[in-house]
Amino acid sequence: MAGGRKSKYQTHVEPKLLLVEAWARDGMIQEDIARKLGVAMSSFSDYKNKFPELSEALKRGQEVVDVEVENALFKRALGYRYDEVTKEAARELDEETGEYKTVMVETKRVTKEVQPETAAAIFWLKNRRPDKWRDKQEIGHSGSVDVNNPYKDLTTDELRKLIRDG
Repeated sequence: MAGGRKSKYQTHVEPKLLLVEAWARDGMIQEDIARKLGVAMSSFSDYKNKFPELSEALKRGQEVVDVEVENALFKRALGYRYDEVTKEAARELDEETGEYKTVMVETKRVTKEVQPETAAAIFWLKNRRPDKWRDKQEIGHSGSVDVNNPYKDLTTDELRKLIRDG
């Protein structure tokens, strides 16, 4: 706007695009982002369509956290190992100053194993391989089914008589 008043996008949103990306990365929903920026959700939606730098900031932030969650789910589905490290405070002589300082020293390292989690594996497979792993399987049938029914030509009265006579 040449010499005119700045739009709310220019004053409230554009200077905070890096924050918008960080908020999206932290899992904040767009309604909350709009509220933090001090703009109405309807305006925020318009801004996303009008200013590609805003939608890109949101996308970048969301992609980062989505990948982190995917990786965590994948690790849980397969199981993994990690080192548990125990450290204790120890006093050490600083040769430059001649004074003792407190440092943390590793005293124990144990490799632990996390077993695969069935629920994570099922969730992963249902979403990544729905053709094989979804709950509802679509089974097609072509042709006809012939059933040999010896009672098909009997009347209702004849069927009742058969039941009664047992």
